[in-house]
Amino acid sequence: MDADSSSSSERKPLLLNPSRRTSHDLTAAASQQRRFSDSGSPVPTSINASGPQLCYSPPTPYYETISGNYTPNIQTGDQEQDQEEEEEGEGDSYCRASPDEIKVYKRRWYILLVYSLIAATQGGLWNMYGPVSATVEDAFGWGDSTIALLSNWGPIAYLLAGLLVSWMLDVKGLRLSCVVTAVVVAVGTGIKCITFDTPAVTWLTHVGQFLNGLGGPVAMAAAPILSAVWFPANERTTATAIGAIFNYLGVALSFIMGPLLVPDVSTNSTNGFSFYISSGDSVPRLDSSIDRNTGFFLGNNESDAERISNEKKGIALYTYIGAGWSGFVLLLLLVYFPDKPPLPPCPSAAIQRENFLQGLKLLMTRKQFWLVAMIYGTSLGTLNTWSSVLDVILKPHGINEAEAGWIGFYATCSACFVSLVIARFADFFKRIMKLLVLFSYILGTTAFVVFALTATKVIPPSNALFYVTIITGITALNAAVPLMFELSCELSYPVGEGTTNVILTIVNNIFGLIFLLLMMIPGIGSQWTIWVLVGTSGGCLPLLFFMKERYNRLEIDEHRSDVIDQEIVFPDPQH
Repeated sequence: MDADSSSSSERKPLLLNPSRRTSHDLTAAASQQRRFSDSGSPVPTSINASGPQLCYSPPTPYYETISGNYTPNIQTGDQEQDQEEEEEGEGDSYCRASPDEIKVYKRRWYILLVYSLIAATQGGLWNMYGPVSATVEDAFGWGDSTIALLSNWGPIAYLLAGLLVSWMLDVKGLRLSCVVTAVVVAVGTGIKCITFDTPAVTWLTHVGQFLNGLGGPVAMAAAPILSAVWFPANERTTATAIGAIFNYLGVALSFIMGPLLVPDVSTNSTNGFSFYISSGDSVPRLDSSIDRNTGFFLGNNESDAERISNEKKGIALYTYIGAGWSGFVLLLLLVYFPDKPPLPPCPSAAIQRENFLQGLKLLMTRKQFWLVAMIYGTSLGTLNTWSSVLDVILKPHGINEAEAGWIGFYATCSACFVSLVIARFADFFKRIMKLLVLFSYILGTTAFVVFALTATKVIPPSNALFYVTIITGITALNAAVPLMFELSCELSYPVGEGTTNVILTIVNNIFGLIFLLLMMIPGIGSQWTIWVLVGTSGGCLPLLFFMKERYNRLEIDEHRSDVIDQEIVFPDPQH
């Protein structure tokens, strides 16, 4: 055996407990206090029943749990033989993963791609009706409140299923969670294909949207789990960004696919560039074509029955394509999508996470995590639901569903690109996530303030200004999403990523639900939504200033020589 492997085999567990004050480990103990105290206050100086000794790792073969009857010297790894130390260390369990058991697999990119397709499919099918709201309202006799409720089933189902899916992700793993998600999304879309005749289509659409919403927790929150299990530390934020942005790309695609496949109510064309005039939030029941230059009605073009028949055919084609695609994604999952690689990609991936119930209790003590949750929930929960009914909001300003669709598409694509660039930047220049998030929110809030002033005619309105402000605002805030996912994982570590991110996105969906419920109030209009958007994004700026960023998980990966093949005991956080 060579010198390196011999040295590795003799190394002993690292006890992350500063009660061991030998002459060799004072520096290490002080470092551990800095690493694992959430607020900077001293960590406990002894192991006791109230201070959990946490060993984190995916299931075997990543790690093996061993019972030791000694506590090692942190600096040298030598055993302490005195009886006091032997009794103190007896029964402690720890995780082992030697350096040669760390491996990064190329297939991680395929796994990420398949997951990303799930996320995109769920997001796109959830947002089927917002971009073509005028047409489906005309075809089925729906109103704006029905469109809002169809979008609302997403956060409603999310809140009902969130904790169960969180448990499934942390306990049962990625494969089962993703397969269940793909099944409910495919079944939900298939149900909507049964008939397009009223009133049955209304009930089937509501059921289908609810089933699609049940897939939301995995589509929105599982990307950080996948990145933690499959990717090394210097690729985690990038992988999280890719998984997260595909959910938004699915939404963006719906802004294009809908108007392309479903005839515009104003002209029954699918070219996506027709215009119509509407008053307030009402949708005109048009029997006529419209002059593109003047906006005046030119007379009857076809009968009501013909027009509605064409609209239903377009909606049916759109739904069939969604059902077929969701079935294809399910097939990809069933063929190959393992829970985890044979060996972990980094030291922190080899450390077992807290069990579900203990993780929830531990998460309650993480004040900095809850700051991130409030920032993410209030701003992005409002923005995402606001974007889903963008057509309804922009109708009073003379922007039809096709134009609103293109604005949503450009904004989402821009957000995806920028978030990926920022995530890669955060992987390269570590420990600057708070600064990047703060910059994004300042830019986004400024854009929404200008949009609000334009919409209220304080600034002379123009379509170009609507495009620029909406795209800039949506891009800036959504670019921060992967950073907040990863930051929440760092702040809550060693709580499992599944628990952390599902709770984070539950807060997001609570605020989204409140927004859409307000949209359903008869006669409320949409002007108020503009100022709510300004308030929720701008109100997060003070919270960002107060937030203290910590990188508990990254400490494990950066101090690899201190962690591999050693015991990891996390103090009980007091704040």
